[in-house]
Amino acid sequence: MTATSLRQPELLINPERPQDAAAVDALIDRAFGPGRFTKVSERVREFAAPRHDLSFCAWEDGKLVGVVRQWLVDVGGRPVIFLGPLAVDEAARLHGAGGALVERAAQAAADAGFDTVLLVGDEPYFRRLDFAVVPHGRVTLPGPVDPRRILVRALRPDAAAELAGPVRAHPLARKLEAGPAQA
Repeated sequence: MTATSLRQPELLINPERPQDAAAVDALIDRAFGPGRFTKVSERVREFAAPRHDLSFCAWEDGKLVGVVRQWLVDVGGRPVIFLGPLAVDEAARLHGAGGALVERAAQAAADAGFDTVLLVGDEPYFRRLDFAVVPHGRVTLPGPVDPRRILVRALRPDAAAELAGPVRAHPLARKLEAGPAQA
């Protein structure tokens, strides 16, 4: 083996841009398939406001290998970021692209002034990224979901302990969807 064949591709993480949409949608389709439209996370995204400024793409050698999207929701009268989908090309998973995307997204949410990130996902994977199971019954989603998959990451001390209520559209959702020129 040569040194070149052992080289790990450089991972670049950049904000998602409108021109990335087709490649992002194709990656999400490959990662989740058509079954994703039946999941409770899709019900949330139907009313949540997309936060394009807090969503990121991972690139290796000019190829899209990962994406994480974030959305603004309301939980018990508090603005909360809802993370997902997180989709990573199979080969890039070996290089930590998913974890890097989640860390970048959580930092962006914190920098934007949010104190919690909520998601529906696999606890053993997300635990290493500082997510924890929301106590049963504290947060309700618009459809059936295994309560062990409702996870939260506190971006400031004790923020997760304060999280309680139904996940709903945030009052600013319509303004954000209209875009900066119309908001």
